[in-house]
Amino acid sequence: MTALMTVLGIVVFVVGLLFSIAWHELGHLSTAKLFGIRVPQYMVGFGPTIWSRHKGETEYGVKAIPLGGYIRMIGMFPPGEDGKVTARSTSPWRGMIEDARSAAYEELKPGDETRMFYTRKPWKRVIVMFAGPFMNLILAVAVFSAVLMGFGIQTTTTSVQSVNACVVAATAKTDRCPKDAEESPALAAGLKAGDKFVAFNGHQVKDWDALQKQIRRTIGPATIEVERQGRPVVLHANLIKNTVPKIDGSGHYVQGETQKAGFLGFTPARGVVKQTPAQAADWMGDMVVNGVQNLIDLPKKVPALWGAAFQGEERKPDSPMGVVGAARVGGEVFTLDIPPQQQLATMLFLVAGFNLSLFLFNMLPLLPLDGGHIAGALWESIRRHAARVFRRADPGPFDVAKLMPVAYVVAGVFICFTLLVLVADVINPVRIG
Repeated sequence: MTALMTVLGIVVFVVGLLFSIAWHELGHLSTAKLFGIRVPQYMVGFGPTIWSRHKGETEYGVKAIPLGGYIRMIGMFPPGEDGKVTARSTSPWRGMIEDARSAAYEELKPGDETRMFYTRKPWKRVIVMFAGPFMNLILAVAVFSAVLMGFGIQTTTTSVQSVNACVVAATAKTDRCPKDAEESPALAAGLKAGDKFVAFNGHQVKDWDALQKQIRRTIGPATIEVERQGRPVVLHANLIKNTVPKIDGSGHYVQGETQKAGFLGFTPARGVVKQTPAQAADWMGDMVVNGVQNLIDLPKKVPALWGAAFQGEERKPDSPMGVVGAARVGGEVFTLDIPPQQQLATMLFLVAGFNLSLFLFNMLPLLPLDGGHIAGALWESIRRHAARVFRRADPGPFDVAKLMPVAYVVAGVFICFTLLVLVADVINPVRIG
């Protein structure tokens, strides 16, 4: 049964992956057609074609390897200095440029002279290239919102799971009360497991983050109102200063660090809680910030990834993960000992996170990514506006093809990194529990 559920989880993730890719390319396709650019192909996947069908002037199809997709537009790059695709040079770098330019003119037909990508105004080209990643962002926001507000997420609540018997510093290497330890303020005040905080020192308690901050700011007497078995109960506690785990501005624990703060002495319960629209927005904002930070930190994680792949080192939970690793996690989701609705919510979270990553990654201003083409169009716009301001001749389209040698280097780095992640995902995968 476990094997069957694992396979089911992988299949569901792959379907979500293919839909995400198709959705991304649909953004490019729809805006390209809106601006009159001819699009000969719309493909999901790479490699041999499994299925395709022509509709109008475009061939729609699915290929064997679900690791991406593409649309092919006529005239992605402007012609050479002589106004046409030049003959191939003996220079390898020049050859790359001319190969890219030649590919951009494949299937050029009479009447296509005014339907080429490079002939469109820079702002239209920006929209066409941005539309793909933007579709992933839309899907990520929609799925995250549905899960956060519809299913809810596992979070720390304002209910009490257990009450500490005594005061022990976070740095103490024990989970037992020393003989000389004093009674915890929570126990002394009469707080009990199952109590739900309603107010703290006259302030209504809305969520755990706010309650935790109020407790840590308080040293001395405090009035606590809780709900116990449906009835309101007022307690009086005397909070003390203690060494507790450090939290950052977002309420997240800072691993390995402590601080001095007010201490009450209880463990909050965790549960599935539906988020309000404001909470969902805050949560997604944190996801974007964390995603950007993870992209910035990506080079730093390569040594640990290499160690996990080839030296038997432990795979860290925040280690970069590829499609294979994500599919394995998707397979594990359906084997978790949690309610079916939470399995579905977790799977949707995985797909939404994948779409958010696609958006952020594709916005990097590097060819061959969408962000590289956006940067080229913006640079062309700046050059042309500057020429008009200084009354100089129009410099014409910016030849993005000249950056193809750089694009091949970037693509080579991406391929090497992808292979490293693939090996790590197969040999030493990230696991969930």
